[in-house]
Amino acid sequence: MDLLFLGTSSGTPTRSRNVSGLALTEETGKRWYLVDCGEATQHQLLRTPLSLHDLSAIFITHVHGDHCYGLPGLLASAGMSGRREPLEIMAPQGIKQWVDATLTMSRTHLPFDLVFHATEQLGEWRNSNLRAQAIELSHRVPSYGYCFTEARPDPRLDVEKLDREGVPRGHLWGRLARGHDVEFEGRALRSDDFLIFNRKPRRIVVGGDNDTPELLNEVARSAQVLVHEATYTQEIAERGKADFGHSTACAVASFAESISVPNLVLTHFSARYQANPERSPSIADIHTEASGVYSGRLFLAEDFARYRLGRDGCLERYREPARG
Repeated sequence: MDLLFLGTSSGTPTRSRNVSGLALTEETGKRWYLVDCGEATQHQLLRTPLSLHDLSAIFITHVHGDHCYGLPGLLASAGMSGRREPLEIMAPQGIKQWVDATLTMSRTHLPFDLVFHATEQLGEWRNSNLRAQAIELSHRVPSYGYCFTEARPDPRLDVEKLDREGVPRGHLWGRLARGHDVEFEGRALRSDDFLIFNRKPRRIVVGGDNDTPELLNEVARSAQVLVHEATYTQEIAERGKADFGHSTACAVASFAESISVPNLVLTHFSARYQANPERSPSIADIHTEASGVYSGRLFLAEDFARYRLGRDGCLERYREPARG
């Protein structure tokens, strides 16, 4: 499972950081999932190997523009590039009406169906490889985090159970092995009931804008990776309003340390933080604050940085091998 950051700035873009967008890619195949779609996300995608034809689903955390203003344009481009497969969108109530109105007003006719699921009633979304759960957070508008769990960690067929159930070897076994439910002699056979998983599933929790990291306690305790906004350092947050709707680097790192999350990725940095550590405030201040209270593997996300979560639960910065 890979995380490819398409935008890591909060509120407004900077010269080196676009607004929020994150791609979660499957380990095998080309399928991928988009979390948030700030303005110009589709342009960011042009600098990656990702294709809109292979996009499996979109997850929007909340209605603020730096997390969703790029959505209508991305959908229109997907249609113009020839996509025909339906696309599922998990988003807070209101996004569907806004997208529909924008497409209608601009007379944009998509050649594929949009299937919206209101995050408020999502429960669990799943396909054969991934499960997603929504968690309500605390922000100035309704905001959600998403917990992504690997659905089939190194599966193998439970041959003995299949034999006991009288399921004949052949194409039915093949479909069950690939994660598909099947019908046999009037019975519905669930793939998960006939698979044995050889290791703990990988789990990644991605938070939307949120001033209370502890709201992710239940799902993040069993996660290998927490991706969370760290818009400010504590010092700058205390200079401003008390109720600003965001987390500080210290607050997120302290929470991650308290529940022993092994990998923490901070993102959604205020545009005031400079890349140059000799200028103040700088992005190095966020790292210093977080590393002062968190002892796990700490990463500060950058646009186009790719991180790979191995089967051992260790997150690493992934770099494409050099071509000879």
